[in-house]
Amino acid sequence: MTEAEWLAVAEPRKMLEYLIGRVSVRKQRLFACACCRRIWHLLADPRSRHAVETAERFVDGDVTTGEIEAAMTAADDAADDAHGPGSEAAEAAADVIADVRGCAIAAASAGDQQRRVERFAQSVLLRDIFGNAFRPVTFSPDWLTPTAVDLAEVIYEDRAFDRLPILADALQDAGCEDADVLGHCRSDGPHVRGCWVVDGVLGKG
Repeated sequence: MTEAEWLAVAEPRKMLEYLIGRVSVRKQRLFACACCRRIWHLLADPRSRHAVETAERFVDGDVTTGEIEAAMTAADDAADDAHGPGSEAAEAAADVIADVRGCAIAAASAGDQQRRVERFAQSVLLRDIFGNAFRPVTFSPDWLTPTAVDLAEVIYEDRAFDRLPILADALQDAGCEDADVLGHCRSDGPHVRGCWVVDGVLGKG
């Protein structure tokens, strides 16, 4: 994969293949969770939704091994019980724990058009979480003022991505002139938990 392809393609599988060995499992799992949240309306079984929520907490060390195993078992049972359009969605919810790359199939529905829509959306999510994989940004300690870090923490915990332009202002006030960082914060998104700028400010890998 080339940089031009990374910035333009709508093939999440190809992008994920490029990332293997280059990124953390945490980031991959947050991508899988973001994919599942796109099809939240199809996750009718509370066990499926709980699996996604548990996986999100797990990446930050807020869930025990026993809790993640119980959530995985319950999600697998929910997938076995599911029928119709929600069956593949339930399988994807189980995959956020068992196979963090499995959600790239984007099982929003059986229709080819919907799959194309999901593939495109997932490629956008990958760029939000990983940025430009060919040009990683090093966040200067000078940028990480208490104001910027506090803002990033609120954005991350509350999913308050509407505050990203404010974070851009705080980073710029601290001396950041990186066009990719500031532009990403001020873009329309979508942005999800794991956003590369928020993670960069918080020192999350």
